[in-house]
Amino acid sequence: MKRSYHTITKSGQRNAAKLAEFLSHNGQVLLPMVDLIEQSRLAVDELVDVAGRATIEAVLELSASQVAGPRTPGRRREEVGWHGRQRGRVCLKERKLAVSRPRLRSRPGSGGEVPIPAYEVMQDTRLGQRMLDVLLRGISTRQYARVLPEMADTCGVSKSNVSREAIEASEAALQQLLQRRFDEVELLVIYLDGRVFGDHHMISAVGVDSAGHKHVLGIQQGATENAAAAEDLLQPLVARGVNPKAKALFVSDGAKALRAAINKVFGSQHPVQRCRNHKIRNGMERLAEEPKEQVKAAMRAAYRLEAKEGIARLKKLAEWLDQEQPAAANSLREGLEECFTINRLGIPPSLHRCLATTNVIESPQSGVRRRTSRVCRWRDAAMIERWVAASFLATEKNFRRVMGWKDLWQLKAILGREEKPATKQEVA
Repeated sequence: MKRSYHTITKSGQRNAAKLAEFLSHNGQVLLPMVDLIEQSRLAVDELVDVAGRATIEAVLELSASQVAGPRTPGRRREEVGWHGRQRGRVCLKERKLAVSRPRLRSRPGSGGEVPIPAYEVMQDTRLGQRMLDVLLRGISTRQYARVLPEMADTCGVSKSNVSREAIEASEAALQQLLQRRFDEVELLVIYLDGRVFGDHHMISAVGVDSAGHKHVLGIQQGATENAAAAEDLLQPLVARGVNPKAKALFVSDGAKALRAAINKVFGSQHPVQRCRNHKIRNGMERLAEEPKEQVKAAMRAAYRLEAKEGIARLKKLAEWLDQEQPAAANSLREGLEECFTINRLGIPPSLHRCLATTNVIESPQSGVRRRTSRVCRWRDAAMIERWVAASFLATEKNFRRVMGWKDLWQLKAILGREEKPATKQEVA
């Protein structure tokens, strides 16, 4: 015996129409919902999950009646009148839903079609941003159908439309990131580091304010060894409100081009801390296997000492390495002073963990890497820029304060950024 697997029949469609008509005539209870949709942009899909498409159509009917008044068949209205129905679409989270909506028209010669407020709001699609969120969670555009909910009479969304909407949303995210202002943000620490995406390099900057909150400052195409790219990253920060005269601590991976760009854009008065993790990794790459653990332990122990003593210990270690590992010895000596900047400034140990390395920026970068891991082919640098910007903004939502943030007031005082009491002339 055959069974019907159709979930929607003609009788079902007639029943849905009757339900919509009943709700529109007995829908006083829905009026607060109309206000919510029109005024606060309530997510339409939440409404669909509860009452279905019939409720949506009833809301559209009520919204139209608020504009044109109740239906009066056979009577002509002076201003706005009902003019039948037509097919329409409302936007849900990850799809568009086909509905039957009423039409309103004004009297001849005064403008024609009259919009329905609730329907206009429902047309304000956020499909691009939602699809971008889906893509950043690791779903490729070719597999989007697996994550789009299936629903009867749901209007199709093509792969090309998904890609186009996602591109537009990621371009908006890039502009949002690059147009941020920092006039009211008191940045004490600025982290600089780079990442490789395919054949392209991307430098990024993350700042920490006096309350310990992290802020994604900007991104720039290019490697950290590229002086022009580093300068192009820092110059816009000044234009967007970062005060170059307010002393801040810079933490970088040790690239000379970054140091030169900091001096040129912000000035040489800003202290620079070299990432100790990068320093240790660079040394280990040049060492034979046998002394690696011993040298690594010696370097970490030296970093805990006062600047003068720690530098002296590492210089002795470099002399010992000169005999059989000259490349490792040279790597150890290079930039040695900047590895002890926080020790020399007398910054409290509670802040060493977040200031001695670039971990604060590498953590959000790992979030970017995770969100872009499904991309198989980077078409161009512009694509990378869009994806990195959108991924940074998505990762930023989970940011926490840096470790030891309660002691940042000491760093602020050490940098000379404490607030000075107002003079009598300033008060007057």
